[in-house]
Amino acid sequence: MKKIQYSVSMLGNPAHEDDPKKAYGKIQLTGVVSLSELSAHISEHNSVFSKGTILGILSELSGCIRELILQGYKIDLGELGTLTPAITCKGAVTMADFTAQNITDLKVNFAKGSALLNLRRDAEFEQTTTRAAQAAALNAQKEGKTNADWTPKEDEGNDEP
Repeated sequence: MKKIQYSVSMLGNPAHEDDPKKAYGKIQLTGVVSLSELSAHISEHNSVFSKGTILGILSELSGCIRELILQGYKIDLGELGTLTPAITCKGAVTMADFTAQNITDLKVNFAKGSALLNLRRDAEFEQTTTRAAQAAALNAQKEGKTNADWTPKEDEGNDEP
């Protein structure tokens, strides 16, 4: 099984700029799995359903979840977890002043279920370089250089795959 890759960066605390920096790990994502790819993956696990059937079910599931969230339902997905609608609001001086116009966003909170518990216990990790360091090395290689001129930045380690 592939290990989860992470990089390490020295980061400061923005709330306490005088505190010394500490080393923190940052996951280096392997990539993004699309709904179509997820459907194919599921069908490869001894499923009697084709990728197309699974993709259709997941697409319908997405639409139904949206519809139910917009009606204020919490959705229990069993071992996967629960999806709960939540709102973000601007405050009003009094309760009488608060209207639906104060609601600025409708979000969906996810709480993991039993299938996603104890992930740390089952995970294996492998340290790697940051994406920024990898890009600098690749650029140097393309230019025919034998070493990369790379200096970590303050936010180094916060790069995406």
